[in-house]
Amino acid sequence: MNELKYRILGFYVTHRDRLIKVLRLVVVPGFGGVPLYDVLVFFVKGLFEGSVSTRAAAVSYNFFLAIFPFILFLFTLIPYIPVADFQLTLFSLFREIIPPETFAMVEKTIYEIVMLQNTGLLSLSFILTFYFSTNGVNAIMDGFNSSLHSSQIRNWWRQRLTAIFLMIVLSVLVILAITFITVGSLSINWLIEKGFIKDDLTVTLLEIVRWLIILLLTFFSVSFLYYFGPAERRAYAFFSPGSILATFLLIIGTLGFNIYIANFSTYNALYGSIGTLIIFLVWIFISAFILLIGFELNASIRQAKIVWKPN
Repeated sequence: MNELKYRILGFYVTHRDRLIKVLRLVVVPGFGGVPLYDVLVFFVKGLFEGSVSTRAAAVSYNFFLAIFPFILFLFTLIPYIPVADFQLTLFSLFREIIPPETFAMVEKTIYEIVMLQNTGLLSLSFILTFYFSTNGVNAIMDGFNSSLHSSQIRNWWRQRLTAIFLMIVLSVLVILAITFITVGSLSINWLIEKGFIKDDLTVTLLEIVRWLIILLLTFFSVSFLYYFGPAERRAYAFFSPGSILATFLLIIGTLGFNIYIANFSTYNALYGSIGTLIIFLVWIFISAFILLIGFELNASIRQAKIVWKPN
């Protein structure tokens, strides 16, 4: 291992000047004419000296707090769903999947949540969800403004209003993405069962279109964050290299994390049912970390533009 490390180090020292020279000649589209090397200098410095992991932890903590009132809000919303026998069917489903001894202890509580409308609890859970979700978006904005390459901050009320606006926009985009993930798949299966689609090529094309729409919704969500989130909003374009990088890493990171959980993780064996919450918290942290990485790229490009002088 040490031999490999020394070989890599030796290769870098030997070819460093040549590598720097090559990187100075590379100009990536979207970097504003700044060479790749100059952007990488600021980017690497921002990642290693900008406390990115600490900022990501703050973001993930605030979003994690929003989970529990959101779950409560969804449950208290069930009695208001205008579908015949939906509540009774759901209550019977809980009876089947929950162990009898456990169900006997929580039967009354589940019945009240699923069958009885509770406007007060619904309103309270909505307010708490709204408040903690806004805090999560606010934490992302603080993470952007705490970058090594950022120097401006908003006053409290502007920050809060921007967080509310972004939370509403992101909620709509996330709901649309979830709809395409779930309802889109069910719709394709329904079309196949009814005989409207009979060839595999059409199914494949519909799946490609569905995932392209999900990809675009993710990209737009990240772009909204990067454009409206920083205090120096006018310094960044709506469609940016950071948005592209973050979208790509979010997809790769989520897929990779799912593969790891499915094949190598022992969270459930070690922690039981609470392992699901731990897994979800880790995924939130990874997503927050990736969002900050994408923003660091945008901030590095902006900083490099300020100090870069063409030869």
